[in-house]
Amino acid sequence: MIQAALILGLAIPVMGTVLGSACVFLVGDKMPARAQKAMLGFASGVMVAASVWSLLIPSLDMSEGSVVQATVGFLAGMAFLLLIDMLIPHVHAGEDKPEGVRAHLSRTTMLALAVTIHNLPEGMAVGVVLYGAMTSGMDIPVAAALAMSIGIAIQNIPEGAIVSMPMRAAGNSRKRSFAIGALSGLVEPVGALLVIMLASVMTSMLPYALAFAAGAMLYVVVEELIPEASEHPHSNLSTIGFAAGFVLMMVLDVVLG
Repeated sequence: MIQAALILGLAIPVMGTVLGSACVFLVGDKMPARAQKAMLGFASGVMVAASVWSLLIPSLDMSEGSVVQATVGFLAGMAFLLLIDMLIPHVHAGEDKPEGVRAHLSRTTMLALAVTIHNLPEGMAVGVVLYGAMTSGMDIPVAAALAMSIGIAIQNIPEGAIVSMPMRAAGNSRKRSFAIGALSGLVEPVGALLVIMLASVMTSMLPYALAFAAGAMLYVVVEELIPEASEHPHSNLSTIGFAAGFVLMMVLDVVLG
Protein backbone atom coordinates (compact mmCIF):
# COMPACT_ATOMS: atom_id res chain seq x y z
CA MET A 1 0.00 0.00 0.00
CA ILE A 2 2.83 2.39 0.87
CA GLN A 3 4.51 1.85 -2.50
CA ALA A 4 1.23 2.44 -4.34
CA ALA A 5 0.66 5.62 -2.32
CA LEU A 6 4.18 6.79 -3.18
CA ILE A 7 3.63 6.27 -6.91
CA LEU A 8 0.25 7.99 -6.77
CA GLY A 9 1.64 10.82 -4.70
CA LEU A 10 4.37 11.47 -7.26
CA ALA A 11 2.14 11.08 -10.32
CA ILE A 12 -0.95 13.06 -9.29
CA PRO A 13 0.66 16.55 -9.32
CA VAL A 14 2.12 15.95 -12.78
CA MET A 15 -1.34 14.95 -14.03
CA GLY A 16 -2.62 18.33 -12.85
CA THR A 17 0.03 20.16 -14.89
CA VAL A 18 -0.75 18.04 -17.96
CA LEU A 19 -4.46 18.71 -17.59
CA GLY A 20 -3.89 22.45 -17.29
CA SER A 21 -1.57 22.50 -20.29
CA ALA A 22 -4.29 20.76 -22.33
CA CYS A 23 -6.38 23.94 -22.05
CA VAL A 24 -4.49 25.11 -25.13
CA PHE A 25 -6.60 22.67 -27.17
CA LEU A 26 -9.90 23.84 -25.69
CA VAL A 27 -9.77 27.64 -25.73
CA GLY A 28 -8.51 30.40 -28.02
CA ASP A 29 -4.96 31.53 -28.48
CA LYS A 30 -5.00 33.77 -25.41
CA MET A 31 -6.28 33.19 -21.91
CA PRO A 32 -8.93 35.71 -20.82
CA ALA A 33 -7.58 38.16 -18.22
CA ARG A 34 -10.40 37.37 -15.81
CA ALA A 35 -9.69 33.64 -15.94
CA GLN A 36 -5.97 34.19 -15.41
CA LYS A 37 -6.58 36.36 -12.35
CA ALA A 38 -8.93 33.79 -10.83
CA MET A 39 -6.46 30.97 -11.53
CA LEU A 40 -3.51 32.83 -9.99
CA GLY A 41 -5.56 33.57 -6.88
CA PHE A 42 -6.75 29.97 -6.66
CA ALA A 43 -3.20 28.61 -6.93
CA SER A 44 -2.06 31.04 -4.23
CA GLY A 45 -4.83 29.93 -1.87
CA VAL A 46 -4.01 26.25 -2.30
CA MET A 47 -0.30 26.83 -1.69
CA VAL A 48 -0.85 28.94 1.44
CA ALA A 49 -3.26 26.40 2.97
CA ALA A 50 -0.94 23.50 2.09
CA SER A 51 2.01 25.33 3.64
CA VAL A 52 0.13 25.79 6.91
CA TRP A 53 -1.83 22.54 7.39
CA SER A 54 0.38 20.04 5.56
CA LEU A 55 3.82 21.45 6.37
CA LEU A 56 4.15 23.99 9.18
CA ILE A 57 1.68 22.44 11.64
CA PRO A 58 3.20 18.91 11.28
CA SER A 59 6.68 20.46 11.65
CA LEU A 60 5.65 22.13 14.91
CA ASP A 61 3.98 18.94 16.14
CA MET A 62 7.16 16.93 15.54
CA SER A 63 9.22 19.57 17.35
CA GLU A 64 7.27 18.88 20.58
CA GLY A 65 6.48 22.49 21.39
CA SER A 66 9.72 24.04 20.16
CA VAL A 67 9.54 26.63 17.39
CA VAL A 68 13.25 26.55 16.58
CA GLN A 69 13.17 23.80 13.96
CA ALA A 70 10.17 25.23 12.15
CA THR A 71 11.63 28.75 12.23
CA VAL A 72 15.03 27.69 10.93
CA GLY A 73 13.55 25.49 8.22
CA PHE A 74 11.04 28.13 7.13
CA LEU A 75 13.67 30.88 6.80
CA ALA A 76 16.04 28.48 5.00
CA GLY A 77 13.29 27.69 2.47
CA MET A 78 12.71 31.39 1.86
CA ALA A 79 16.44 32.00 1.45
CA PHE A 80 16.81 29.05 -0.94
CA LEU A 81 14.10 30.34 -3.30
CA LEU A 82 15.51 33.87 -3.04
CA LEU A 83 18.87 32.52 -4.20
CA ILE A 84 17.29 30.63 -7.11
CA ASP A 85 15.28 33.72 -7.97
CA MET A 86 18.47 35.77 -8.21
CA LEU A 87 20.51 33.22 -10.16
CA ILE A 88 18.04 31.92 -12.77
CA PRO A 89 16.66 34.40 -15.32
CA HIS A 90 12.89 34.45 -15.46
CA VAL A 91 10.00 36.88 -15.66
CA HIS A 92 8.75 38.59 -12.52
CA ALA A 93 5.21 39.86 -12.15
CA GLY A 94 4.74 43.05 -14.13
CA GLU A 95 8.09 42.80 -15.89
CA ASP A 96 7.71 43.38 -19.63
CA LYS A 97 11.20 44.32 -20.76
CA PRO A 98 13.86 42.06 -19.27
CA GLU A 99 17.31 43.48 -18.67
CA GLY A 100 20.79 41.99 -18.54
CA VAL A 101 20.97 38.25 -19.11
CA ARG A 102 17.18 38.10 -19.35
CA ALA A 103 17.30 40.16 -22.52
CA HIS A 104 18.69 37.11 -24.36
CA LEU A 105 15.63 34.99 -23.61
CA SER A 106 12.09 35.41 -24.89
CA ARG A 107 9.38 36.35 -22.41
CA THR A 108 7.55 33.07 -22.98
CA THR A 109 10.75 31.11 -22.30
CA MET A 110 11.26 33.00 -19.05
CA LEU A 111 7.64 32.43 -18.12
CA ALA A 112 8.16 28.69 -18.55
CA LEU A 113 11.29 28.94 -16.38
CA ALA A 114 9.33 30.83 -13.74
CA VAL A 115 6.64 28.14 -13.49
CA THR A 116 9.31 25.42 -13.47
CA ILE A 117 11.00 27.20 -10.55
CA HIS A 118 7.62 27.42 -8.82
CA ASN A 119 7.14 23.68 -9.22
CA LEU A 120 10.38 22.87 -7.37
CA PRO A 121 9.17 23.76 -3.85
CA GLU A 122 5.85 22.10 -4.61
CA GLY A 123 7.66 18.87 -5.48
CA MET A 124 9.76 19.19 -2.34
CA ALA A 125 6.62 19.65 -0.27
CA VAL A 126 5.02 16.53 -1.75
CA GLY A 127 8.23 14.56 -1.21
CA VAL A 128 8.70 15.49 2.42
CA VAL A 129 5.05 14.73 3.31
CA LEU A 130 5.17 11.41 1.45
CA TYR A 131 8.33 10.48 3.32
CA GLY A 132 6.68 11.40 6.61
CA ALA A 133 3.74 9.16 5.74
CA MET A 134 6.06 6.26 4.85
CA THR A 135 8.06 6.55 8.07
CA SER A 136 6.68 5.02 11.24
CA GLY A 137 6.38 7.35 14.21
CA MET A 138 6.01 10.51 12.14
CA ASP A 139 2.23 10.77 12.66
CA ILE A 140 1.51 11.80 9.05
CA PRO A 141 -1.31 9.63 7.63
CA VAL A 142 -1.02 8.32 4.08
CA ALA A 143 -4.36 10.00 3.33
CA ALA A 144 -2.90 13.35 4.40
CA ALA A 145 0.05 12.88 2.04
CA LEU A 146 -2.30 12.05 -0.82
CA ALA A 147 -4.40 15.11 0.07
CA MET A 148 -1.27 17.19 -0.32
CA SER A 149 -0.63 15.66 -3.75
CA ILE A 150 -4.23 16.24 -4.82
CA GLY A 151 -4.12 19.84 -3.63
CA ILE A 152 -0.89 20.53 -5.51
CA ALA A 153 -2.36 18.84 -8.60
CA ILE A 154 -5.42 21.09 -8.44
CA GLN A 155 -3.32 24.22 -8.26
CA ASN A 156 -1.07 22.86 -11.03
CA ILE A 157 -4.00 23.02 -13.44
CA PRO A 158 -3.91 26.83 -13.71
CA GLU A 159 -0.10 26.79 -13.69
CA GLY A 160 -0.04 24.43 -16.69
CA ALA A 161 -2.45 26.72 -18.53
CA ILE A 162 -0.41 29.79 -17.58
CA VAL A 163 2.55 28.25 -19.42
CA SER A 164 0.87 26.70 -22.46
CA MET A 165 -1.47 29.58 -23.31
CA PRO A 166 1.24 32.29 -23.61
CA MET A 167 3.34 29.83 -25.61
CA ARG A 168 0.46 29.49 -28.05
CA ALA A 169 -0.07 33.27 -28.13
CA ALA A 170 3.62 33.69 -29.01
CA GLY A 171 3.12 31.66 -32.21
CA ASN A 172 3.97 28.11 -31.14
CA SER A 173 1.76 25.25 -32.32
CA ARG A 174 -0.84 23.87 -29.93
CA LYS A 175 1.08 20.58 -29.61
CA ARG A 176 4.36 22.34 -28.85
CA SER A 177 2.69 24.69 -26.37
CA PHE A 178 1.06 21.73 -24.63
CA ALA A 179 4.34 19.79 -24.50
CA ILE A 180 6.26 22.70 -22.95
CA GLY A 181 3.53 23.29 -20.39
CA ALA A 182 3.36 19.61 -19.46
CA LEU A 183 7.14 19.28 -19.21
CA SER A 184 7.31 22.19 -16.76
CA GLY A 185 5.68 19.88 -14.21
CA LEU A 186 8.31 17.14 -14.41
CA VAL A 187 10.53 18.95 -11.94
CA GLU A 188 8.00 18.10 -9.21
CA PRO A 189 8.51 14.31 -9.03
CA VAL A 190 12.26 14.88 -9.42
CA GLY A 191 12.28 17.30 -6.49
CA ALA A 192 10.07 14.96 -4.47
CA LEU A 193 12.34 11.97 -5.05
CA LEU A 194 15.45 13.96 -4.13
CA VAL A 195 13.85 15.03 -0.86
CA ILE A 196 12.76 11.45 -0.09
CA MET A 197 16.27 10.13 -0.74
CA LEU A 198 17.88 12.81 1.41
CA ALA A 199 15.30 12.52 4.20
CA SER A 200 15.81 8.76 4.36
CA VAL A 201 19.35 9.34 5.70
CA MET A 202 18.35 12.32 7.88
CA THR A 203 15.10 11.33 9.59
CA SER A 204 15.75 13.76 12.44
CA MET A 205 15.75 16.59 9.90
CA LEU A 206 12.11 16.03 8.86
CA PRO A 207 10.70 18.94 10.93
CA TYR A 208 13.24 21.24 9.26
CA ALA A 209 12.40 19.79 5.83
CA LEU A 210 8.65 20.33 6.28
CA ALA A 211 9.16 23.95 7.30
CA PHE A 212 11.72 24.42 4.52
CA ALA A 213 9.17 23.34 1.91
CA ALA A 214 6.61 25.69 3.47
CA GLY A 215 9.01 28.62 3.29
CA ALA A 216 9.86 27.89 -0.32
CA MET A 217 6.21 27.62 -1.34
CA LEU A 218 5.20 30.80 0.46
CA TYR A 219 8.09 32.65 -1.16
CA VAL A 220 6.60 31.81 -4.55
CA VAL A 221 3.17 33.01 -3.44
CA VAL A 222 4.38 36.32 -2.00
CA GLU A 223 7.03 37.11 -4.61
CA GLU A 224 5.31 35.97 -7.79
CA LEU A 225 1.69 34.85 -7.66
CA ILE A 226 0.01 37.46 -5.48
CA PRO A 227 1.70 40.50 -7.11
CA GLU A 228 0.75 39.26 -10.57
CA ALA A 229 -2.79 38.42 -9.50
CA SER A 230 -3.22 41.90 -7.98
CA GLU A 231 -2.10 43.82 -11.06
CA HIS A 232 -4.47 45.81 -13.24
CA PRO A 233 -8.27 45.28 -13.31
CA HIS A 234 -10.17 42.24 -12.03
CA SER A 235 -7.95 41.79 -8.95
CA ASN A 236 -11.10 41.03 -6.96
CA LEU A 237 -11.39 37.81 -8.97
CA SER A 238 -7.97 36.74 -7.71
CA THR A 239 -9.16 37.37 -4.14
CA ILE A 240 -12.21 35.17 -4.73
CA GLY A 241 -9.97 32.53 -6.32
CA PHE A 242 -7.62 32.69 -3.32
CA ALA A 243 -10.49 32.09 -0.92
CA ALA A 244 -11.75 29.13 -2.96
CA GLY A 245 -8.30 27.55 -3.23
CA PHE A 246 -7.51 28.08 0.45
CA VAL A 247 -10.78 26.55 1.64
CA LEU A 248 -10.53 23.60 -0.75
CA MET A 249 -7.01 22.69 0.38
CA MET A 250 -7.90 23.21 4.06
CA VAL A 251 -10.91 20.90 3.74
CA LEU A 252 -8.89 18.28 1.85
CA ASP A 253 -6.17 18.28 4.48
CA VAL A 254 -8.47 18.25 7.50
CA VAL A 255 -10.93 15.69 6.15
CA LEU A 256 -8.34 13.29 4.71
CA GLY A 257 -5.71 13.96 7.36
